[in-house]
Amino acid sequence: MSVSIKLGNRVITPHSKPYVIAEIGVNHEGCLDQAKRLIDQAKAGGADAAKFQSYKARKLASHYSPSYWDRNKEPSRSQYALFRKYDKFGQEEYLLLSEHCRLVDIEFISTPFDDMAVEFLNPLVRFFKVASADLTNVPLLRKVAKTGKPVVLSTGASTLAEIDVAVETLSQAGCSDIALLHCILNYPTDNVNAHLRMIEGLKRGYPDRIIGYSDHTVPDDAMTALVTAHLLGAVILEKHFTHDKNLPGNDHYHAMDVHDLARFVELSERIHGLLGTTDHKAPIADEATSRKNARRSIVLSRDVDAGHQISPDDLTCKRPGTGVSPLQWDEVIGRTAAHPLAADQVLRWQDLSTEND
Repeated sequence: MSVSIKLGNRVITPHSKPYVIAEIGVNHEGCLDQAKRLIDQAKAGGADAAKFQSYKARKLASHYSPSYWDRNKEPSRSQYALFRKYDKFGQEEYLLLSEHCRLVDIEFISTPFDDMAVEFLNPLVRFFKVASADLTNVPLLRKVAKTGKPVVLSTGASTLAEIDVAVETLSQAGCSDIALLHCILNYPTDNVNAHLRMIEGLKRGYPDRIIGYSDHTVPDDAMTALVTAHLLGAVILEKHFTHDKNLPGNDHYHAMDVHDLARFVELSERIHGLLGTTDHKAPIADEATSRKNARRSIVLSRDVDAGHQISPDDLTCKRPGTGVSPLQWDEVIGRTAAHPLAADQVLRWQDLSTEND
């Protein structure tokens, strides 16, 4: 069964190089020019897509919604208070950002958090990203699915049963192309909590879906979390993106910057080459000479006369592998020499009689 999903101009398969989403989110902090600069940096770093978040605090969280992030990094106690700081953009701004993405040739995405956002984003995006927190939001899932566009769904803090319901909801509402991203809903995620092996669990549980990873760990120089996720089979990789990782609050402190992104994209190109295009074990074309010359053949260990019945003492195994293979050792023993054979001669079938004596 062929498994794939079309994201913008790319068709993603389980053997694709990673589709990299730079999650700008609201790290623009309400500044349109800064948002455009972040798009430029995401493109310069090699990302496939620049992603934003489209919400209004009053539609997203009650005034009494408690925080769920590290308050040493982001001191806001209320979700509403935090989201209210960064919900300045509306339909006009997202239209301008999508146009800027088009001009610099990077895919524009923005996660919708309400029905109105789905409606005004629909003409601007070629696929939708749905946040982990909305995996159980059946009405929003149906609204997104009815657009008929592919959906990339994060699965942070969810059970397999909840993922099943979400996938079924999307499918029944008209979405046939669904990718699932492993995610841990901690901001930031400690390395010991990343649980990247869950990527393998998602691959087993959903063999008909493309699997990826949305990362909230603090990036290191080797971009270890993203590299490991890809090696485990994640082919869509999303990570928060900022112009300055030292900025306080919100999503800067666990984001990658353009230098992190560029390093990872370079690494992923190298890794993609190392992984190859298939998991079926077989000789490759470039091994043909080695297969022939580095393997062994049955070789005469001493001179024998014509008519001599071949015994194990007459034979040894040496390179190259251009003669009778040692796999046929038992078929050779007991046959007679068709003509005199010299020591160190590579044995060929024409050197033997057709029948055993």
